[in-house]
Amino acid sequence: MGETMGNLRRTSMCGELRPGDEGKEVVLMGWAQRERNLGSLIFVDIRDTTGIAQIVFDDTISDDIFKKAEKIRSEYVIAVKGVVRLRQSANPEIPTGEVEVLAQELRILDEADTPPIYIKDDDNVSESMRLKYRYLDLRKPSMQANLKLRAKAAKVVRDFFYENNFVEVETPTLTKPTPEGARDYLVPSRVNPGEFYALPQSPQLLKQLLMVSGMDRYYQIVKCFRDEDLRANRQPEFTQIDIEMSFVDVDDVISINEKFLYTLFKELKGIEIELPIKRMTYKEAMERFGVDKPDLRFGFELIDISEEVSESMFKVFSSAVENGGAVKGINVKGYGNDFTRKDISSLEEYTKTYGAKGLAWMKITDEGITSPIAKFLEEEELNGILSKMDGEVGDLLLFVADKLSVVSDSLGNLRNEVAKRLNIIEKDDLKLVWITEFPFFEYDEEEKRYVAKHHPFTSPMDEDIHLLESDPEVVRARAYDIVINGDEMGGGSIRINNSDLQSKMFKALGFSEEEAQDKFGFLLEAFKYGTPPHGGIAYGLDRLIMTLTNTSNIRDVIAFPKTQSATCLLTDAPTTVSDKQLLEAHIKVNLENNK
Repeated sequence: MGETMGNLRRTSMCGELRPGDEGKEVVLMGWAQRERNLGSLIFVDIRDTTGIAQIVFDDTISDDIFKKAEKIRSEYVIAVKGVVRLRQSANPEIPTGEVEVLAQELRILDEADTPPIYIKDDDNVSESMRLKYRYLDLRKPSMQANLKLRAKAAKVVRDFFYENNFVEVETPTLTKPTPEGARDYLVPSRVNPGEFYALPQSPQLLKQLLMVSGMDRYYQIVKCFRDEDLRANRQPEFTQIDIEMSFVDVDDVISINEKFLYTLFKELKGIEIELPIKRMTYKEAMERFGVDKPDLRFGFELIDISEEVSESMFKVFSSAVENGGAVKGINVKGYGNDFTRKDISSLEEYTKTYGAKGLAWMKITDEGITSPIAKFLEEEELNGILSKMDGEVGDLLLFVADKLSVVSDSLGNLRNEVAKRLNIIEKDDLKLVWITEFPFFEYDEEEKRYVAKHHPFTSPMDEDIHLLESDPEVVRARAYDIVINGDEMGGGSIRINNSDLQSKMFKALGFSEEEAQDKFGFLLEAFKYGTPPHGGIAYGLDRLIMTLTNTSNIRDVIAFPKTQSATCLLTDAPTTVSDKQLLEAHIKVNLENNK
């Protein structure tokens, strides 16, 4: 059974002690990191959230305390009173390595079983174990550093937007289900039988209503929820930095947010990003990089050779062009010798995960061109390809021929994969870009109709409004995403601010007037009473912290995250509930279809 603190009260944090504290009497409290018993001397490293200090128990202390010190094991919670002195042999690996504390009093506040995971960074334990024993995982210095940086980021957010006349407003967590986008998490209403709330995917409509209310500038650090398939940088519940402004256009929103990003990276990383941030249209991004979130830290841009091979005897190429598709390639410039045929086969399998049927390739060597497709190409075609691709000795050319969407998707992701395998990306290199002028609509094959690429409240570009009904696929949105190192960090748009245009937009999306009123009647009603031009943006806070901490796993920057299957191994959520709870919520569970 553990002791109480008695009259001991912590005077210092473990990681704060320095040579200037020599001779000072201190009380430290924390966890035993490790202990070393040398017979007449016992050394214990004590750890708290600030770091580690070395405690020494020697023969000047009472027998009772020395015997108690002999019982200390890893992760025991202890309180130690003693005097700071200089160490005879300093440890340059830790900030407190020049000093130690000669113990005078010891209290074991709580004993601990042997932990199932080591409390140290880079312990190589499985992620499932880390999540199951998250409270132990969070004792690691790297995890605590991530959460501290996250807390500092939240302070920078609040300070910046407060100083720029934004008002923090909390919006409700129980909201109305939405028909567009990802699936909602539904919450049954006990007092309204058969009716449901939804957890918010974002506060989109509410922040627009705040602009109708005259709030002018709003922000919120807000929890959002989406019941969707997860990836490494997604969670079912995540945090947004949500922003909305009145009487603005695209340039106004981008301008204030560039200042915010500059402040964020300077305060947290000491990096001064270059302003203004580069802008690129969606069209240019897709043509050059194949994706709408390009990583600009390296080259390997997509090059269209459709014209050069449109009449080629190599039918894989010519047939793709003939059927309305394209042939594009990337030049892995200067790295041809880094890839064996086995490596190229591996890259081909990678492109197939994005729908490509295959991957054609050419290596340019001192002896000439090595390629399984060269024999099918006329010399003129071959020279045309090399000229277009800027092919030189030492290069590796990779090609995909298919419909344009497959070519873009497969090569766009392949260039990222190639750079990753070559290990040519410097982690601290930051490349930011705004992607603008997104298509307003995209065709949903499953629903057989156009859906909004961002959301149905985005305003189309003025010059494209007349095309809403006649030519919807070419309509561009007044939308913008901020992309950092190939990851979308945030996105927003200028919103529609009158009910006529909003009704026209719903019609273009296939909503009947009744459906629009049923789903969004409260918004359309609000628009009748004077709505300012407004727009905003929402950042994924979790993704920003991933970038700031150089981690590729979103679970490393969230205190208690979910797994890939949206479960919590720590609390065993989600779980079944009692029949009584179901009855009170007026719910009957039918699992027959899942058996």
